[in-house]
Amino acid sequence: MIHVSEFKDLSQLTIHKVGNSSNEEPLICSKAPLQLEDETISQLLVTYFIQPFANAAEYFRFYHDADIQLNEIFQYCRRIFTEQSDFQEQSVNIAKHLYKHSTHPKIKGGELYITYFSKCQVDGEEVEAIGIFKSENRDTYLKVFLSDENYQVNYEDGININKLDKGCLVFNVEEEEGYKVSIVDSNSKQTEAVYWKDAFLQVQRREDSYHQTETAVNMCKQFIHNKLPTEYEMDRVDQVDLLNKSAAYFKEKEQFQLDDFANEVLGHPDAIASFKEYRNEYQQTYQQEIPDEFDISAPAVKKQQKVFKSILKLDRNFHVYIHGNREMIERGYDETTSLHYYKLLFENES
Repeated sequence: MIHVSEFKDLSQLTIHKVGNSSNEEPLICSKAPLQLEDETISQLLVTYFIQPFANAAEYFRFYHDADIQLNEIFQYCRRIFTEQSDFQEQSVNIAKHLYKHSTHPKIKGGELYITYFSKCQVDGEEVEAIGIFKSENRDTYLKVFLSDENYQVNYEDGININKLDKGCLVFNVEEEEGYKVSIVDSNSKQTEAVYWKDAFLQVQRREDSYHQTETAVNMCKQFIHNKLPTEYEMDRVDQVDLLNKSAAYFKEKEQFQLDDFANEVLGHPDAIASFKEYRNEYQQTYQQEIPDEFDISAPAVKKQQKVFKSILKLDRNFHVYIHGNREMIERGYDETTSLHYYKLLFENES
């Protein structure tokens, strides 16, 4: 967990302008770091940079297919951590690297902020951190001021400190594994934004409890949706019931244990054997490891709640939300209308 309140020591900050190289927009680099003498401005900048990471629970790490030493941003950050006097030189290298990858026609130019925090806290550990942030969108603000005893209205073009477009925090821990990295990208669902994470930073998910929980949740959902119906006669209600049991397991348990999950959720020996076989197939297909045991990450479960949607959709007429006892719903077929039906059993109506 990133503690926003602990990012108080903004030791260095430099700002560069990075345009879209394919649109012939320039790269303009500052000659020296910004001198932060106004405490209010410093705190506003820290809020702008760090607040978006307040709920970040997922971490990444730098990587390279051949050798981590060939990852440019990893190398530039390592040089800053090793020798702070190299901060400005390496910030220019970071800006040049971003400019090289800003070629998609929809990528917006903007200000690139490189920061160095000599002290911050992540997961209870006090460490150094480097911040890489980019502002791409600007807002218009009204300015009301007094002139000749009358109030006047004007406008200014500026940056909304509540809307960070892109950000990256690199913590000075786990260097050999590619550092611990946290990322914010407000446009992460857009194709043109892939350049920030995959091309510029070149990071991949860190193998921790968050990633393991997320992977296991997706695997269980696919097994129930795709694998079980091919081996057993199952109606949609039975699938929903298993999804509900899976969701309850991940919410109530602190640790995932493969055998425990299989017995508690699936129960039948044949289904258990099929599940374990599917786990192995899933690992090979997606190149993602799912250990027999790992700590369950509550933030990952919360994020993945949509995976366990217990909704029974009947044509375009009805959506039935199933949350409880499987025995309280029965499926049948009406020969008169040649239609299927469900019978819902309950005690009280509200």
